[in-house]
Amino acid sequence: MTAETEVTTWKSLEVSITGHVAQVTLTGPGRGNAMGPDFWSETPEVFAQLDSNPEVRAIVLTGAGKHFTYGLDLQSMAGALGAVLVPGAMAKERADFHDMVLSMQRAANAVADCRKPVVAAISGWCIGGGVDLITAADIRYASADAKFSVREVRVAMVADMGTLSRLPGIVGEGHLRELALTGKDIDAARAEKIGLVNDVYEDQAAALAAAHATALEIAGNPPLVVHGVKAVLNHTRQADIDASLRYVAVWNAAFLPSKDLGEAMGAVFEKRTPDFKGH
Repeated sequence: MTAETEVTTWKSLEVSITGHVAQVTLTGPGRGNAMGPDFWSETPEVFAQLDSNPEVRAIVLTGAGKHFTYGLDLQSMAGALGAVLVPGAMAKERADFHDMVLSMQRAANAVADCRKPVVAAISGWCIGGGVDLITAADIRYASADAKFSVREVRVAMVADMGTLSRLPGIVGEGHLRELALTGKDIDAARAEKIGLVNDVYEDQAAALAAAHATALEIAGNPPLVVHGVKAVLNHTRQADIDASLRYVAVWNAAFLPSKDLGEAMGAVFEKRTPDFKGH
């Protein structure tokens, strides 16, 4: 008898549970599953529920449609970012922004801290915040059409949701610095070569099937031992990650408000190449 599937729909995510495996699917509502306010608020709650569900032993994380995610939804987040760009923004505005960064970091942290191992299946674009999210997963599979970009530097931001904290332990310092300082795009073959993803599959369906197969394999092991393995692996680097996340939140609260960020946002909305001045 096939296990029944339980489906729960959120504003930015869909959760389905079949047997001991849950699938969390990014659904937007922004174009390309872009990460807006709903994503940042819902993700910690969704993963907390899955973490506390004794029936769930492993989680597959993927995106709806052709793409994993275009990353931060600049249009829906423009108001929050604009609050620190107003002329004369002072301590309160910067303190509020600092609190917002810490709150948003909870989304990727929820994935990393979940006791249930998370297997990401990535297809199409995985940009900016998407890289933050997959670096918090335990295992990453990609389809051949997947493309990755630590895009923040190109929009006058320091990546502050976890990429700079977690990616060194995945791809090493050299590859991280190349990706983070250039904002370049890389394809699935390069991502596999540097260790960003474990394996590459022919298409989206094959990558998702592989993720589910691995999740089922994990789910067949003693759950408390699986929790222990993940806890021990996380423990060895958690202090450094926590310190890095706190530092980048303070850094961005102080330095993100810039003319270059305003220029980057204007260029996005006007569909032109930005002209950065270093101000």
